[in-house]
Amino acid sequence: MSADVFAQLPNTRIAVESRADGVFIVRSETELGTYDRCVGDWLERWAEERPGQVFIAERHGSTWDEVSYAEFRTRVRAVAQGLIDLGLESDGQRPLVILSGNSVDHALIKMAAMYIGVPVTPVSVAYSLMSRSHDRLQAIIAKLNPCAVFADDAELFRASFDACKGVDLFIASRNIEQGSGVHCLKAMLETEASEEVDRRFAAIGPDTHAKYMLTSGSTGTPKVVVNTQRMMCSNQQMIAQYWPFVETKAPRVLDWLPWSHTFGTNHNFNLVLRNGGSLYIDSGKPLPGLIGETIRNLRHVKPNLFFNVPKGYEVLLEQMRDDQALCQSFFSNLDMLFYAGAALSRPVWDELKQLCEATGNDVFFTTEWGATETAPAITNVHWRLDQPGNIGVPFPGVEIKFVPNGSKLEMRIKGPIVFNEYLHDPEKSAEAFDEEGFYRIGDAGLLQDPDNASAGIRFDGRVSEDFKLSTGTWVCVASIRAQVHKFFGDLVTDVVVTGHDRDYLGLLVIPGPRMRKLAEDKGGTMTGSELMQEPHVREELNTAMTLMAQVAKGSAQKVCRLVVLDTPAEIEKGEVTDKGNLNQRKMLETRGVDVERLYAEKPDQLVLSII
Repeated sequence: MSADVFAQLPNTRIAVESRADGVFIVRSETELGTYDRCVGDWLERWAEERPGQVFIAERHGSTWDEVSYAEFRTRVRAVAQGLIDLGLESDGQRPLVILSGNSVDHALIKMAAMYIGVPVTPVSVAYSLMSRSHDRLQAIIAKLNPCAVFADDAELFRASFDACKGVDLFIASRNIEQGSGVHCLKAMLETEASEEVDRRFAAIGPDTHAKYMLTSGSTGTPKVVVNTQRMMCSNQQMIAQYWPFVETKAPRVLDWLPWSHTFGTNHNFNLVLRNGGSLYIDSGKPLPGLIGETIRNLRHVKPNLFFNVPKGYEVLLEQMRDDQALCQSFFSNLDMLFYAGAALSRPVWDELKQLCEATGNDVFFTTEWGATETAPAITNVHWRLDQPGNIGVPFPGVEIKFVPNGSKLEMRIKGPIVFNEYLHDPEKSAEAFDEEGFYRIGDAGLLQDPDNASAGIRFDGRVSEDFKLSTGTWVCVASIRAQVHKFFGDLVTDVVVTGHDRDYLGLLVIPGPRMRKLAEDKGGTMTGSELMQEPHVREELNTAMTLMAQVAKGSAQKVCRLVVLDTPAEIEKGEVTDKGNLNQRKMLETRGVDVERLYAEKPDQLVLSII
C-alpha cells in the first residue's frame, strides 16, 4: 500500500532569494493550482459522485452511526433552512458559537452555518464544560457577540448556556427542558430547504468569513482569527499537490483531535471532506481511562491516514508494545502516519518505526508546520525521512522570510493561506504583519542544509521562548527540551526551562510514569514534594541531570537545578493547550513561586541541585 504512496510523492525544488542584510526568502518552484470557491462545494461534489459512501460516523455503544455524503448534504440543507428561519443573517460579523466537542451534530450545524455564509466559532470544552468559573467563556462571548450558541446536550451544558450573557438564541440536540426556549436541532431536520438556501450558498466567495478561530489565549483572552473560505480551500489544494495520494485513494480517518483547534478542524476534517473520504470520530483520547476507547475504535476502523500529536503516540506506544495483534491491526491498512503540534522525540520515532516494520508494512511518516492564522499548514514533508525534526518545505504559493532575530532566524509567512485580521482588533492585526506584509508567526527555523533549501526546514523553537542568562548568553529552549527528552526519558512528562536573567538554567518538572513507578505511586496521586522525598526518585533525577550536564557545551546548555511540581499543568489557567502542549511562558508566570525556589541562595531540601 505505502509503496504506491511513495511513488506518487513529487520531487519539489525550493528557490531562495537572498538579501544583503542576512534576510532570505524561500518559496516553492511549483505553482499553486486552482482551488475551490468554498468548503460547501466539496460536499456538493461528493454527494453527487459518491452519494452512498460514508462521510462521517460516530460510535454509540457497540454500533457506529454512519452518515453518507448524500444524507449529510440533505441534513445540512435542512438545518441551513432552520437557521434562516431562526433569523441568522449572512453578514459575516456575528458567528454561531459551538460549545460541545466533536460529533456528527457538531459537524452538521458547522457545515449548515457556513453553507449560508454564517461564520462559526468552535470553543474548547475546557472553556465551557470543564470550566468552574466560565470566566474565559464569558470573555469570549462578549468579544464575539454571537448570533446563536449550540451545544449537543442542553442539560450537560446548562451552566455554560447560562454563562453566555446577552445571547438570545440557543440550540441543542437533546435533553432540552420543556419551556427553556432552547431550539432543537433534530426538529430542523424536518425543514425543507427553500430557494433562499440556494441563494445564500451561491453568494459565498473566497473572501467570505467561514470561521472565527480562537488562539490559545496564553496571555489573556484568546485572539479571534478570521478564517476565510480562501484560506481553507487554498490550503487543501496545496496539501493535495504535495500528497497526491489523498486524491487517488479516499482517506479513511479515525480522529480525536478537537475541532476547536485548527489541526482537527481545518486540517483533518477538511482533508477528508475535500478528498471524498470517511471520517470516524474517535470518542477516546490519548489519556488514562480513555485510550481504551481509541484502541477499540482503531481495531474497527483500520484507518489509512492517521493523525496525532506526539503525546498521543507516546500513549499509543504503551498499548502496542505488548500487543502484537493491535500493532498488526493498526499498521495493516495504514499508508501515512502524521504527527504535528510539537516535536516527535527520537525514541518514539524509532519505536514506532520498529513496530511498523515488524508488521511488514512501509508507512509514510510525515509532518507539517502551521498555525491558526494560516488555516493551518505552511510547510509539508513529502519525502522519506530518516529521523524527526524536519518540518518540510513551503507549499506552492507560500513564501517564508527568514529574519535574523537574536540568536535565531525568525520565520515570517505570506500567501493565500494567511489571515488578514483578528476580529475587532485593528491594533493586534497591524502588529501581526511586518512592513512587507509577512505574518510574524513568532517561530524560528533554519535550513536543514544551508546549500540546499529543498532539503527542508528544521524547527528551532519559539522566538519568544528563548532568553538570555545574566551573562548575556542566549538559551535555546527547544534544544534544552530535546536534551531533557534524551536523558530523562519517561522520568518526566514535560518540563519548563527557567533561567531568564539568571546565572544558570533550571527545570520545573512534571512527573512521568517512571518517576511514579520508582516511588510505587500506583494511583498517581503523590505530589511533586512527596515524590522528591523518595530516594530512588532523587537518585534517578540526579543521575539524568548529571549526565546531561556532562555533555553540555557551556552555561546555556547546563541545567543545574530542578524542582518537581506539586500539581499538573492546568488548561483553564492557560498553562496547557487543548492539544496537550505546555505553554512555557505562561507556566513561568503561574509557577513563579517554584521558579524562586530554584534560585534561592539556600534552596529547600526538595530542590535538586548539582551546583
